[in-house]
Amino acid sequence: MVELVRFIAQSLVEHPEAVEVREVENADSIVIELRVAEGDMGKVIGKQGRIAKAIRTVVKAATAKDAKPVFVEIL
Repeated sequence: MVELVRFIAQSLVEHPEAVEVREVENADSIVIELRVAEGDMGKVIGKQGRIAKAIRTVVKAATAKDAKPVFVEIL
C-alpha cells in the first residue's frame, strides 16, 4: 500500500522527490502517513478534499479483504 500511495502522490505533485510515505501499524489498524512539500499540499488535497478522498477510496478498495482497516493521513 505504501508504494501505491507514493506513486499516486508523486504523480500529482511538482516536487516528487519531497514525497514521504510511512506505514504505522497499531493494534487494531494500519495508518499510512503521507507528507509532501508545503507548496504541493493543495494538489494532494484538491478542491474540497476531493483528491484526498479519492486516494483514501482507492486504498480502502485495495485493502478491503485485509483483517485490519487501513487509513490514509495527509500530514
